[in-house]
Amino acid sequence: MLSPGIEKKLKIFSKRVGRGINRFKMITEGDRILIGVSGGKDSLALSVALAQRKKWVPNRYELAARFIEWREYPLTVEEKKNLEIFFASLSIPFKVVTADMFPPSFKRPFNCYLCSRNRKRILFENAVSLGMNKIALGHHLDDIIETTLMNLFYKGEFSTMMPVQDFFGGKLKIIRPMCEVREREIESFARRYPMPLIGNDCPNKDSSRRLVIKGLIRELQRTNKRVGENIYRAPWHLNYEYLPSSLNQD
Repeated sequence: MLSPGIEKKLKIFSKRVGRGINRFKMITEGDRILIGVSGGKDSLALSVALAQRKKWVPNRYELAARFIEWREYPLTVEEKKNLEIFFASLSIPFKVVTADMFPPSFKRPFNCYLCSRNRKRILFENAVSLGMNKIALGHHLDDIIETTLMNLFYKGEFSTMMPVQDFFGGKLKIIRPMCEVREREIESFARRYPMPLIGNDCPNKDSSRRLVIKGLIRELQRTNKRVGENIYRAPWHLNYEYLPSSLNQD
């Protein structure tokens, strides 16, 4: 039983998540949504919000959740049990899927991109086997901002992390319901709502490019608090007069 204070916090947080869902029409009647669970604050907070919204939004949808457990970094018995109890309290069917971190025919040095791609592949397979049409991921507004700059700085292209992204000709979609929620809002919610958080065992957690970008954005926001929001909205506000002619829209 949640206290009135936490209930109020949950309602506010769920409505905040709903802004992105409604803006991009992420969830429609009859959707079957698989939540990708990492065990961190983001995916667990997302799970809570989606379960809460089922109680009072008009669109009926189904939820299930999957945690991809790398054999190289297994969960403890207690961690697995705590996750099972947590999702049972949300009435969300949950399962831990154990797999090899290194994909088949692995030849190149492993990195964050390959890890993410391998995890996404397994989620796709599970979604298809369960008959799900959407996969919900716990990326938030700051993740999208950082990804936009990472693509610009390290890949030399202007692209971003889309709130809704089609795969396989639209048969499967990835949705990011917290696309308009700042990380600090999730942290505030996670401090109040009981979640079985799992530590990050990633070997690159203290040396990733994303950490560099985080630091850069913090520095920029000291002179302009809207730097992050401006980066987020930029893909929807392209000035074609100052882009190569091949991109101009007639």
